[in-house]
Order: sequence, then structure tokens, then C-alpha cells
Amino acid sequence: MKRIDNQSKFDALRKEFSTFTFERQTVSRRNGTLSLAFDFNLDDRYHFRPTLEIPARPFFDWDSIPEMQLEALAFQIGMTELVSYWKIACPKRVVVKPFALTELQKSFWRKLYYNGLGEFLYLNSITVSEADLMHIISLPIEYNRTFPIRNDMGCETKFEEKVLVPVGGGKDSVVTLECLRNAMPAIPLIVNPRGATLGCVKTAGYGENDFIVINRTLDPTMLQLNAEGYLNGHTPFSALLAFISVLVAFGSRSKYIALSNENSANESTVPDTNINHQYSKSIEFESDFRNYVAENLNEEVQYFSFLRPLSELQIAKLFSQYEAYHSVFRSCNVGSKTDSWCGHCPKCLFTWIILSPFLSRKKLTAIFGKDLMADTSLRPIFEELNGTAPVKPFECVGTVEEVRASVKAVDGNRNQVNAILRCFNNEHFLPLQFEQILKQNLHA
Repeated sequence: MKRIDNQSKFDALRKEFSTFTFERQTVSRRNGTLSLAFDFNLDDRYHFRPTLEIPARPFFDWDSIPEMQLEALAFQIGMTELVSYWKIACPKRVVVKPFALTELQKSFWRKLYYNGLGEFLYLNSITVSEADLMHIISLPIEYNRTFPIRNDMGCETKFEEKVLVPVGGGKDSVVTLECLRNAMPAIPLIVNPRGATLGCVKTAGYGENDFIVINRTLDPTMLQLNAEGYLNGHTPFSALLAFISVLVAFGSRSKYIALSNENSANESTVPDTNINHQYSKSIEFESDFRNYVAENLNEEVQYFSFLRPLSELQIAKLFSQYEAYHSVFRSCNVGSKTDSWCGHCPKCLFTWIILSPFLSRKKLTAIFGKDLMADTSLRPIFEELNGTAPVKPFECVGTVEEVRASVKAVDGNRNQVNAILRCFNNEHFLPLQFEQILKQNLHA
């Protein structure tokens, strides 16, 4: 992905626009469906109203959650949505009205915004420090609403031994779902359902009322301004998913949230920097997030990445055994709207490479619709993946080491692959019972 020199545009926009304001949020419960809306504005010139709807399910109990706690949970989602709209002009002042924030809480958000926008800043060639990126000003509009609001402060929610599994339609979440669904009650969670996500949960045996749907809408004004040439780029979607999952954990009384981020998500996209396309999938963010939730929202809910101890190669080996999913999973962002593999992007090529030590070329060609390794136009992407090029693709792909090992394995040298398959990274937050489940599946 090419870099654009937008430093002068960044500086000019920050002079033209002084303030981004999180005005208010609306939370409504009706017939078992929970609806959220957030009102943002940019210098009172542009107004944005993104929404979130969680359709009713038999296991939801929104009415038992105290109003103030529900408002607090929704507020975290609004604070995460905020950055997608703020980045249009990057004003220096961010005014937050729905809740007051302590300096410690502001520090959490500044770090998330800065690191979550690392790719955005890099590809736009913008130089700015974390301290100067934005100044968060907290102006609560009513009752001086503050944090923390936790169970130990009188807001009682009784959590059960259930696990939420966000499903994105790719191989990783399939592995998590397959490992957990027979071990304990597991509820899939899908944001904006599409063919692959629905196909995966239905292949796992879930009916319409057995999984959670999140309908998220973007404000069209943002899309219009993007088209008009305002600043645009990658934002930390996984952080948004994290806060959505905590809200849903309350509604479904689920004690556990099992993500599917592997340990290669910790590797920087740009070598020798902290710029990481997958920052909000990294263990650094996971640690910060867990601490923030425990201190401000709830100490019982356990958010962790089930696959953190594993490499992409280990996940690929497990997935290769789940043949029922081979025709329905998709890991291609370009083809997501048409439920297809585009066959031309880093995600497609990486997925082919990482599965190649475990599936035949014939099977891979059947999955992708063509032989990707015979496509010479993919050579530049291949060089980015294997470390020949200076920067990895800005996509959710594995490490250079794993790519090189996979290529060697196809050529007959499986030593490096076998060594990686024997690893188990102990830097993780899995509760003991989940670690045992993972190890059982890994060695089955």
C-alpha cells in the first residue's frame, strides 16, 4: 500500500477545524432489541449519527441491567466509534459530554487512538506525537456522570459459564468455535452478517436464534467527506468489537469472551516501529483493555484471545481438518461484499500459503478458484509477505517466519514448520480451563 504525503493537509485541516464533540448518546430497549445511537459533530458544520442495533434473542435480558450501567457500557462503544469520524479532519480538541473521564481513563483512550491509528498516520505520512494528537476535554451534560460503574458498586449482573465467540467468517474464528462449542455453551457473535459469517455459524449447527447479530451503520456524511478528499484510513475495529462484546456479555450473562487473535498479531507491520495494522488485536491492547474493563465496568467478565498461544501455522493445521468449512469460509476483505475470494490481495495469498503445508494444491485451487502460486502478478505481494520487501502488507497476515516456513514445507523441507507446530506461547490471558481445551485440540 502506497504512502501519500498528507502532512500539509493534516496541518491545514487542524487549523480549519478546532473541535470534535461527542454530544450525546441514545440507548433504547424495546421488545428485547437494544438500539444505540451516537451524536458527533465537527465544529457544528458536520453532524454524524452512527447507530448500533442488537436484535432480540431468547437468551438476552437487557431489562435487568440498571440504566446507568447500560449507559456506561454504551458510552464505551461511542468512544470507540468516535475515532472513525474524528480522523476526517483530526481537530486538536475532542469534547466528551455523556460522561466525565478521569485522567487515567483519558490516557487509555489517547493510547488506543494513537496506536490504533498508527497505520492511518503512517500511510498519510503524518508526524504527530501521542500527546499532541488530541486533547480530550470532558464535559458531562447531566448529573456529572462518572466511572467506575461495576458490579461491586451495587449493579448486580449474575454471569454464567458461557462464552461469546465473535465470528468473522475466516479460518481463525472457525477454529475457536469448533474447539469451544462442544466443551461449554458457546454463542457466536456476528457484526453485520454476510455470506461467510452466516455460513460458518450454520455449518457449526447454530439456528437463527442461537447466535447474536450486531447491525452497525456508518453515517453517510462520513462516507461523503471521504469521497470529497478529507483524511481517511484504517481505524481499530477490533477495539470496537471488544467493547460491543462486553455489552453483549452483560445482555446474555456470558462470563467469557473468546477472541481469535493469534500471537503473530503482535508483530509490527513496519519493522523496528510500533506501527501495527493489528494493534487492537495485539496482546498489548488486550492487556490494557482487560485492565480498563476490570477497573471501570466489571471484574467478572473475562476477555481474552483463545488462539493467542498459537501461530498462524498451528491454526491453519487445525482448520485444515474442518473440511465442512472449506467451501464457506472467506478471509478476503476485498471480496467480502460479494462473498468471494478476490484472488489478488495479500489476505488471499497469505491464506493460500499458510494452508499449503496441510492441503494439496488441488484442494487449495478448489477453495480459491484458481492457483494463486501460478499467478505472477502476485509476486510483489509475495515479497512483502516473505520479508523481501521492507514493509509487510497492511492486512491481518502472519509473520515472515511462518510464510518462509510454509514455502519451504511445500518444497519438501518441513523442519521449520514442524518446529513452529511444537510451540505454545505462554504469554496469554486464557483461564486455565480454556488453556486445557486448546491444548487438547492441538494435540488431538
